[in-house]
Amino acid sequence: QVQLVESGGGLVQAGGSLRLSCAASGRTFSSYAMGWFRQAPGKEREFVGAINWNGGSTGYADSVQGRFTISRDNAKNTVNLQMNSLKPEDTAVYYCAAEFGRSSVVSVRTSLYDYWGQGTQVTVSS
Repeated sequence: QVQLVESGGGLVQAGGSLRLSCAASGRTFSSYAMGWFRQAPGKEREFVGAINWNGGSTGYADSVQGRFTISRDNAKNTVNLQMNSLKPEDTAVYYCAAEFGRSSVVSVRTSLYDYWGQGTQVTVSS
């Protein structure tokens, strides 16, 4: 069992930055790939980015490529999402998720993730 708790959301102006963090419980954090997803009102949850178990591989949605960066610290059981050059269309609830496995590739499908956090709201004003 893995419990995930996101933090760092808030209100920011367009062009600004936010850093989201996700803290994981348990001693097997390094056995999981970690993903970030987001869901805007009336829309389906969508992939934002992910990082594999040792940080050697990352992947991003086209919409955030070059603006968002994922990192992880296995010693601290945390994964971060640095979001720069934020746009109003980035407004959503952001979720972190854990997928068991030590693969060199990352998954973009929500159905492949085993555990989810409760989400944190990010609002970007124009």
